Amino acid sequence: MKLNNIAHVFFDLDHTLWDFDKNSALTFEYIFKLNQIDLDLPRFLEIYIPINYEYWENYRKNLVSKEKLRYGRLKDSFVALSYQVEDVMVNKLANDYILYLSEYNHLLEGGIEALDYLSKKYKLHIITNGFEEVQHRKLKNSNILSYFDTITTSEEAGVKKPHPDIFDISLRKANAIPQTSVMIGDNYEADIIGAADFGLQTIYFDYYNKSAYNDVIGLNNLKNINLYL
Repeated sequence: MKLNNIAHVFFDLDHTLWDFDKNSALTFEYIFKLNQIDLDLPRFLEIYIPINYEYWENYRKNLVSKEKLRYGRLKDSFVALSYQVEDVMVNKLANDYILYLSEYNHLLEGGIEALDYLSKKYKLHIITNGFEEVQHRKLKNSNILSYFDTITTSEEAGVKKPHPDIFDISLRKANAIPQTSVMIGDNYEADIIGAADFGLQTIYFDYYNKSAYNDVIGLNNLKNINLYL
């Protein structure tokens, strides 16, 4: 089913275009070696990933600060693994993670093909809840910055998706209106419900193959975006 009358396509970044899980794992592998942290990486990630997800959900709901997220997700993971790390080192690892994360820039399968295809037909934009300085480096270092006319981060907007203000700010920057715009993202509440409530059409990127939402357009590989746009 093709979406009609679309002029602007708004993308989430992490878990939608940028392969967060792969790049994050490579970053931890590097900073653990750099700081002589002797942990089995797959076991660490098994514990860390759900903890990190919970912290991001709380950050999105303004229940934790940016600093608490960066420190707490690591501290809680080490505690869960019964691995002793001094707070000074936890803070260093938190800083190193942010410093080196954008050095790894694998994109999700079909991402470049989708951007090449869409950029010939539409104006493309980013709306992300990620941190300002990190998200811009990711886009630049992964060589996809040039595809996008505008980039809106939650730090710039002062609110996070699904708050309507971030969509309002992004659309104003893009000189776009909801009726001719579509949002593509992996977070059902933040990207899909948030955008739909603001009047955008939506495409749910089913990153983890949950297939739990049959009330929206969905896909799990961006190379199939031509089915809808």
